[in-house]
Amino acid sequence: MGLAKTGVASARFLAGQGADVTATDMRDEVALAGLLEELSGLDIRYLLGRHDEADFVGADMIVVSPGVPQEHPMLIKATAAGVPVISEIELASRFIEAPIVGITGTNGKTTTTTLVGELFKANGFATYTGGNIGEPLINLPESAVKVERVVAEISSFQLEWISEFRPRVAALLNISEDHLDRYADYQDYINAKLKIFENQTSEDFAVVNHDDELVWESAQVLKARLFPFSRMLELEEGIFRRDDNLVFRHNGKEQFFPVKGFRLQGVHNLENIMAALACCMLLGCERDASLLLLNRFEALHHRMEFVREVAGVRYYEDSKATNVGSVAKALESFNNITLIAGGKDKGGSYQPLAKLVSQRVRHLLLIGEAAERMAKELGNLTDTHRTATLEEAVELSARLTGAGGVVLLSPACSSFDMFKDYEERAQRFIKAVKGL
Repeated sequence: MGLAKTGVASARFLAGQGADVTATDMRDEVALAGLLEELSGLDIRYLLGRHDEADFVGADMIVVSPGVPQEHPMLIKATAAGVPVISEIELASRFIEAPIVGITGTNGKTTTTTLVGELFKANGFATYTGGNIGEPLINLPESAVKVERVVAEISSFQLEWISEFRPRVAALLNISEDHLDRYADYQDYINAKLKIFENQTSEDFAVVNHDDELVWESAQVLKARLFPFSRMLELEEGIFRRDDNLVFRHNGKEQFFPVKGFRLQGVHNLENIMAALACCMLLGCERDASLLLLNRFEALHHRMEFVREVAGVRYYEDSKATNVGSVAKALESFNNITLIAGGKDKGGSYQPLAKLVSQRVRHLLLIGEAAERMAKELGNLTDTHRTATLEEAVELSARLTGAGGVVLLSPACSSFDMFKDYEERAQRFIKAVKGL
């Protein structure tokens, strides 16, 4: 159900296994032409432009794309008829023999997942990295390539329909309000994230953020062995910061990682590094090879990316910060900030940013659909302006910000009111900054 990237990959894999596959999507053949080309030559029945209830209640199994909400009428009818509904990661995990590291959280998933994959490779493990980034997980069993480690970024949407999916190490980086346009309430979103742990046993590890009160509280009932990380506290077991080192403490032994050589900067990235190291060291990685990798691993595009310095002002692009939690981490990393924010409102409160805005943001420049509500919640805390376009915001930021200041695009909103995606928003910002 749904012929996006994971749907196409699942259909191709299942047809290759000899299954009797029906692929259904509300879009028509014209809209799906490129994706259907990827499935040409395979014995697949298509029902496009509509869904048929008979297909759903008569199926042996339904593989649903993550974009489809759980309360879709066809899925409700299928589950009522006793038909198992699963996600692509559930399907893939049934054919994967190597240990899986599953990484979820509101923010930092992509950086942490990419870093875990690179750490495993630097330690000599044949590794597949995919899931919510890069290639679908199901492409691994389809390829029949033998690997020793699997790393998967996993969204809450992908976790909704798991039943047996069991990562050897599961990491929950943080939880803050997000996707409230998808979930009935915040608790539903939290519950979806926590499903990553539900099939783990005491033989598995749960890597969790001790500094995130909600994460730590939720972790107390898990069956897996807890392995926390913390910037704030020294831990009996786990990974934490002590002075200028990260300390990995496990089974009474300590290993040290000097932070001064890390290319990744910002408090959010320190947490991502701790989580990544925990996942890898628990599955056989060595200290020296891991440290060499950390000292050359650089930030991914659109996550706190330095653009340029103009007249003593540094410009940073953080377009992938589409929720309040990720913006908070960005604001913690600087002072004397001109913040450009706004976009398509996702329904959460902006109040968690209030303290950081009042303490660290000199000028707040708002764009997009959410500008009015953001102005109501945050506008009285600092010098606030509204601009019609992102380009106008960049020009105004250059006039308002003095030498030594930072201009930060960190929107706290999705991009779809004004841009195709967060990457287009990033490129427009970069172009405007380079044009100053």
